[in-house]
Amino acid sequence: MLRFLGLFGFVVLLALCSGCSFFQTEPTREQKLIVSSDETALSVKHKLGIIGSVEPVYIFPMENPFEARIDTGAEISSIDASQIKRFERDGEKWVSFTLKNRTTGETHTFEKKILKITSIKRIYQDEERLTVQMKIKFGTEIISAPFTLADRSKFNYQILIGRNVLNGLAVVDPAISNTLR
Repeated sequence: MLRFLGLFGFVVLLALCSGCSFFQTEPTREQKLIVSSDETALSVKHKLGIIGSVEPVYIFPMENPFEARIDTGAEISSIDASQIKRFERDGEKWVSFTLKNRTTGETHTFEKKILKITSIKRIYQDEERLTVQMKIKFGTEIISAPFTLADRSKFNYQILIGRNVLNGLAVVDPAISNTLR
């Protein structure tokens, strides 16, 4: 009986350890995909692959790109707007604003329907911003996405690209930049 219990214990121990990595010689296909750092595996899921912390973005219909800060901590993208004026058109709330490319001097005045007023959390006081739909070219992709209008004159970058644009499109490596040129 003692010999049977010893053999039974050995079989149970062997069954438990068979799931351990020590006994596995070849990783499964799923494990290979998870640990793979191959960019081609990423590009299947993320059309733009790996991008950096600063990338060029075109704002339609403007001709010259803006250097945009890529910020995975920001929920929604933001754009530098000046001369912001609210007005009504056909009973709906609209806004006009000017966007000037600091690098090239190119200026364009936009008129957009207000999608919503977004509350941005700040340390001392929350800030309310108008949110509009903007059409951009980001890498090879043309995207229509919500952007908040902000005074970004004190920032180095006039455009901030947040998760609402990045989700499912790119993986961000903050150690690199300008991969989409």
